Amino acid sequence: MRTTIRPAMLSDLERISELLLADAEARCALDPQLWKLDSAAREKILATVTLAMEADKPGFRQQWLVADTGRDIVGVTHSILLPVPPIYAGEFGPPGLIMEDCFIKPDAPPETRAALLRAAEADLVNAGARILLASSVEGGDWESEYLRQGFEPLTLYFAKTGLCEARDFTDVRQAIEEDVPNIVTSSAVNRQILKGLHPFFWKPHDDADDRFGSWMKRSLTLSDRNMFVSDSGGRLRGYAISHPATPLHFPSPHDISAVGVIDDYFHEELEQSQGLDAGSTTAAELLAAAEAARRTRGDASVMVVCPAAWQSKITLLEQSGYRKAITWFIKMSE
Repeated sequence: MRTTIRPAMLSDLERISELLLADAEARCALDPQLWKLDSAAREKILATVTLAMEADKPGFRQQWLVADTGRDIVGVTHSILLPVPPIYAGEFGPPGLIMEDCFIKPDAPPETRAALLRAAEADLVNAGARILLASSVEGGDWESEYLRQGFEPLTLYFAKTGLCEARDFTDVRQAIEEDVPNIVTSSAVNRQILKGLHPFFWKPHDDADDRFGSWMKRSLTLSDRNMFVSDSGGRLRGYAISHPATPLHFPSPHDISAVGVIDDYFHEELEQSQGLDAGSTTAAELLAAAEAARRTRGDASVMVVCPAAWQSKITLLEQSGYRKAITWFIKMSE
């Protein structure tokens, strides 16, 4: 059976929606709270894909590719050009990201997944991407294909359902504006560790301190998040920010209203990226405070971002009850 890989068309919407709904149901089966289905999942899929295809001036480039046998659509991929966060140099331009909402029918021809991935890569490279990223749920069907085609783990997203309750945390308090300069200093240490783990991807921008400081001041004014600092006798040792989840990591069929994210999180106890000191407790308290804040706001689950090579942070997360939920893989285009 000959399969053609081509850009999706509006006439494909019904078949694409069936594939993406099956994809979302498979994720929901892994963790019904983290990957909860929206009550209008199919309608959200149709609206999201239609908007991506019809937008005259999209905020960023999106592409949907399908595998077409002539009788049926048996596979779909979704990719974007990911804007570079302003604190990073972005010397290679916007990375191309193959999103989580990619799916192959169980009865698709054997080479469909590999062919779709090669086509998605080629499309992103033609669009200017020099760094390629790809997302997969832990143990997902795409994970092994990414590894076969030269990708390697870059970032892990750890998840936890059943969050700890708010309490008095040792040496942890809410951040205030006067903390921003020390948060920026702590962030600079964090950024250098990230650069050491992957210099091409996490190279800081020359103005990273000023940009991060401005964002921290603005974050303190946003009512949807909590900012904490670890303060030992007036010395800031770390910071953490917890906020609502965004659609970047959750395809449209999922209800993310009860999911939080802890993205900016660093403590000096994690400075040795390859090992966690057995006596490290304050970093765990800082994490717990950020987690508990999401529970207080009504969240059932939280995801924490962690570089795949940061072993001390991985150890801390696992000791705190988190498990890998998503992996972002990376590959430099040729």
